[in-house]
Amino acid sequence: MRRITTAQRRARLARRHRLAGGAGASTVEDATGSLVALHATDPATVFLSLRARVPGVTVAGVERALYEDRSLVRMMAMRRTLFVVPVASVPVVQAAAGRAVAATQRRRYLSLMDGGVMTDVAGDAPTDRAAWLADVEAETLRTLVARGEAVGAELARDVPRLGASVELAQGRSYAATQRITSWVLNLMALDGRIVRTRPRGSWISQQWRWAPTDAWLGTAIADVPVEEARAELVRRWLAAFGPAPVTDIKWWTGWPLGQVRAALAAIGPEEVDLDGTPGVLLPGDTDDEAPEPWVALLPGLDPTPMGWQERSWFLGPHAAALFDRNGNVGPTVWCDGRIVGGWAQRGDGEVVTRLLEDVGAEAAAAVEAAAAGVAAWVGPTRVTPRFRTPLEKELTA
Repeated sequence: MRRITTAQRRARLARRHRLAGGAGASTVEDATGSLVALHATDPATVFLSLRARVPGVTVAGVERALYEDRSLVRMMAMRRTLFVVPVASVPVVQAAAGRAVAATQRRRYLSLMDGGVMTDVAGDAPTDRAAWLADVEAETLRTLVARGEAVGAELARDVPRLGASVELAQGRSYAATQRITSWVLNLMALDGRIVRTRPRGSWISQQWRWAPTDAWLGTAIADVPVEEARAELVRRWLAAFGPAPVTDIKWWTGWPLGQVRAALAAIGPEEVDLDGTPGVLLPGDTDDEAPEPWVALLPGLDPTPMGWQERSWFLGPHAAALFDRNGNVGPTVWCDGRIVGGWAQRGDGEVVTRLLEDVGAEAAAAVEAAAAGVAAWVGPTRVTPRFRTPLEKELTA
């Protein structure tokens, strides 16, 4: 069994994630494909992740890919997480992950509707919730086709039933009333019928407009057999994140272990030794060339630190400072394939860093230069991570 050292894994990360000097991508599409997908739960992550990997990219350049060229698309998929993926990857991601998440979410929403007290806008409680929900979705799609694009509030005005509400946990301290607008739109997006387009406001806004998928992309999402799609998604993940333990693949995809093993069987990966831990690697993948020294500032939820469940080989003892309690990473400082600190933007726009280990004077100076570069790139925009972590809070206190 071939042994892959931690140093070799860090070297692969540097080049394949487009972070080392000379490894940057020429286009935002190339950078996104190199990582399989970009985390998009926090809109700023997409822009700052690409800034770190595409020399010379601008906010306008990323927006052009998302909203004019439409070569990058937002979609909810693995682990019910919002991602940005290259348009060519949409059929694979939809078949491999989106469909299953859609089915799970539909069951969940229907269960909440059945278990709560549901009131239609007419004051009625529909008896066949599944049929009622499907009818509301159909009406919403017809309305969106007629409008072209719309935000949820606009659709709710045109489709009054989108304003229906469900009272949850009645009589308990955590009782709440939930309108179904977001439920319906999320289900339709998960089914591939609608997509998130340009938001209202700036590039850090989360108030999405919606459009029919076939109108936005120029075609419906192609149908790919599920088993084929799963194998292809795992192959792409291994090309970007391998070698890795099988448990990392299971975590990243959110699939049952049986589905992961079936996808791996279709690929036939090489089994390797990761400094004492069993791992898998794409057949014939022997690229171990070490890059030149490098530093990078990555945003919260960046796909590199969020790409593995087992992070000790690049994170070291810094998890408590840089992750929240739910496992979301904050802004991180990287040096030669490992996390060495964190950063934050203060209210006056200054980007400040804190190194959690000694990286030497030359690397420390490079980190400060990188921080100034982020501040200049962001300009007057103020970026607060959606999931705040202990170190980020300390730096902005």
